[in-house]
Amino acid sequence: MKLDGRDFAGLLRDPSRVRAVLLHGPDGGLVRERGAELARAAAGSLDDPFRFVELTRPDPGTLTLEATAQSFSGGRRVLRVRDATDTLATALAATCRDRGGSLIILEANELPPRSKLRGWAEKDTLAASLACYAEEGAALKTTLRGLFEAEHVAIAPDALDWLVQHAGADRGIVRSEVEKLALFAGDGGRIDVESALLVAGDQAELSVDDALFAATRGALAEADRAAAIALAEGASAVGLIRAAHSHMDRLARVAAARDAGAAAMEAVKALRPPIFFRRERAMLEAAEIWRSAAVASQQLALREAEMQCKRTGLPAEAIAHAAVLAIARRA
Repeated sequence: MKLDGRDFAGLLRDPSRVRAVLLHGPDGGLVRERGAELARAAAGSLDDPFRFVELTRPDPGTLTLEATAQSFSGGRRVLRVRDATDTLATALAATCRDRGGSLIILEANELPPRSKLRGWAEKDTLAASLACYAEEGAALKTTLRGLFEAEHVAIAPDALDWLVQHAGADRGIVRSEVEKLALFAGDGGRIDVESALLVAGDQAELSVDDALFAATRGALAEADRAAAIALAEGASAVGLIRAAHSHMDRLARVAAARDAGAAAMEAVKALRPPIFFRRERAMLEAAEIWRSAAVASQQLALREAEMQCKRTGLPAEAIAHAAVLAIARRA
């Protein structure tokens, strides 16, 4: 059966409803976070070797053996499977014929609708499937606000807006940025936009932002290398494309101001949330290159690239990488 976020909250309260749960999608950080939450809800702790076992890319025989093993200490065992693939579908269908036995938590990358593993989990009455997509906009703002509240740290509205634009598309990255800022502010502290720029703005030298700022100023080789490294370090393909679209949205506002007669510096300085000071020069270079018609054309191309990632079955990483290089070539 298919789940949504509300269904998953109910499953955390009563994991005994199912025998197996498949967590999959482009947001690897959210997949891992939900896998850990469900494992703790069922086993109570991830430190008990008698009740919690973790495997990475197991073969079907090993999966079946662990899934049918009994707990020596009582209580339900939890088997967490990382990097689950379609090779496990047949073994899972044979193993998950009743609610008895270990709870099997399967974590996978984004799976197409034709995936055998996804098809089994969505149809089997004792299994569940939850797609984990990166949050954006209002949903991401709500999540960030909740994470800061849990850390007993307040955040200014403009700082929250800046983080929504820059925290990243992966839940693991989002949580990491919040933890850094909470440590900086201290218990009961407050984050303003200057703090956010100082702490969260100083990202890895080669990242998604590096790729996009390089692309929009026409630095093809730099954009190529940065995009490749970002994807290799865990950035999702759809996340990279959505980040590119967000970047082009900001450039569209700059281009509109330039079309209306504003100087490049004036148009860039007017952006809210503001551009991180280390990125201003790159944005100024892009502002001299791009006009509204060209930005709009590139935005259409990015929407098409995202659809290709989801529908064509072609390698999503290659599509996303090519989309970034297309921006650089256009520049």
